[in-house]
Amino acid sequence: MAPMYDHPGEQAAADPIKLIGVRETALSVDEVFRAVGDDASGGTALFVGTVRNHDGGADVDALGYSCHPSAEAEVRRIAEKVCAEYPVRALAAVHRVGDLSVGDLAVVVAVSCPHRGEAFDACRKLIDDLKHEVPIWKHQRFSDGTEEWVGAC
Repeated sequence: MAPMYDHPGEQAAADPIKLIGVRETALSVDEVFRAVGDDASGGTALFVGTVRNHDGGADVDALGYSCHPSAEAEVRRIAEKVCAEYPVRALAAVHRVGDLSVGDLAVVVAVSCPHRGEAFDACRKLIDDLKHEVPIWKHQRFSDGTEEWVGAC
């Protein structure tokens, strides 16, 4: 049985969502990390998704992300769901749209919780649900001249 603590720092914060965004501008790991800083958190998990130079055995030259107008609201909905399931002290999630090059940051999410296990679990839930549920589409351009659309991140 897990120990129970009465200290307020062991509980979820009253307003843990610190930063949500879908942007056409470059993302910053530092901005996201600063947003989830919390003195009561013993664990902060951060995930950075970058544009890789290959997919499915083909070389990727570049890609573009586009989104439905509801995308940012959907990121917030998912963040709220994660905060309801885990003792989140602070949460941030930003996704890039527009044209990106290999190596560019596509998505940055972070979660701070009282303990590391909770932070890892909450961060994984956040990025997995964002990837599967937010209406963001990826248009990949390959070195051989072909291209492909991929749904939901």
